[in-house]
Amino acid sequence: MREIVAIIGWVAGIQGVLGFAGGTFGDEPWGLLHQWWEIPTAGYAVIAVLGAVLAVYGETAKGGAGR
Repeated sequence: MREIVAIIGWVAGIQGVLGFAGGTFGDEPWGLLHQWWEIPTAGYAVIAVLGAVLAVYGETAKGGAGR
């Protein structure tokens, strides 16, 4: 289950970074999320951070002694 959370976290993090970078350095957000919703640039930053947290949480299931 944590592996699925890691995948969701990676995808969300990448979409957040793309949206933030496109909103900051380009004319419009990059990635897929802007196709469906109007998200402000700060919202993409939050999505990127939440995605990173989920990815780290999910990745901790792959490593560790005694597992």
